[in-house]
Amino acid sequence: MKTSLRLAATPSPQRRSRPRVNDRPYPKTRPSGQHPRRQFLRWAAGAAALPAVSRLANAQTYPSRPIRMIVPYAAGGASDVVGRHLAERMKSALGQPVIIENVSGANGTIAAGRLARSRPDGYTIDIGDTGTHVLNGALYSLPYDVLKDFEPISPLVTQPYILFARQTMPANDLRELIDWLKANPGKASTAIYAASVDLVTAHFEKETGTRFALVPYRGGGPAVLDLAAGHIDLFVGLPAQLPLARSGSIKAYAVTSDTRLAVAPDIPTFAEMGLPALSYSGWFGFFAPRATPKDIITKLNTATVQALADPAVRSHLADLGAEIFPPEQHTPEALDALVKAEATRLWPLITEFGIKAR
Repeated sequence: MKTSLRLAATPSPQRRSRPRVNDRPYPKTRPSGQHPRRQFLRWAAGAAALPAVSRLANAQTYPSRPIRMIVPYAAGGASDVVGRHLAERMKSALGQPVIIENVSGANGTIAAGRLARSRPDGYTIDIGDTGTHVLNGALYSLPYDVLKDFEPISPLVTQPYILFARQTMPANDLRELIDWLKANPGKASTAIYAASVDLVTAHFEKETGTRFALVPYRGGGPAVLDLAAGHIDLFVGLPAQLPLARSGSIKAYAVTSDTRLAVAPDIPTFAEMGLPALSYSGWFGFFAPRATPKDIITKLNTATVQALADPAVRSHLADLGAEIFPPEQHTPEALDALVKAEATRLWPLITEFGIKAR
């Protein structure tokens, strides 16, 4: 019994447990290439390469879903009509539908801002113009840079401006209209919906010594409908609104092109009517967010060029009085050069005519 008690009281020797792998100290001499800092640098380099690999993979499979085309004005305007004609034809070239989204307001700054904030993956583009991608940069304090925050895809078409009036306007030609406006200063109302329209309107007032009551709209579509209904007196628009003039719903007084339009040879130019300074042409172009991969820009450009070459599209655009840019200018570089040249030429006029943000 004592023996058993004595054995029980004597603690048995404890076996030393093997250290866990994570508890073992590093060997004094580390194998070559296993230094933690070197491992970290290799991991960091690999991680940095992942976005480039991802962008390359996305560009190779692009497009794999529908593409959104932002139109910066309400439905029914010139950019909306041109955009829809091109979107339908681009669908076959890209293998994916191009869906129109009208984002109107603030002279197109809301739409351009949405494009600037979009992911640069090619799934959001816009159909921009002189106002949205040039003039707004001189009119507004913007959270984006019109010259730096967009990737040009291709210029599309040019269109002159036409001075329209309600059907009941008493003047029969531009000279009679100017006389009527001078006799009724500030009484004639005109639609304002884009910075380019602001510019042409202000230049007309300066050249003729007249003054308008300005009525803001979200796009040319709603404005021309109000003109046809007699709710406003005048409207500076594009040839896309000519069908209403042909039907007798509205009048057309003069066009800002250097020569008369083939689709409307009865409308004189402003130069013919003694106002040669009023020579303007608006334009449209496709843009993507800054940093969109070049491979994706190339695919979008190719689809655009094919659409502009389609006989049906060309016929539709000709009916709208739109002139397609020459084939050699259907490049991102040509659109980039156009935007910069227009900024140099037109920004000083904003100051000269005292045009303010509306």
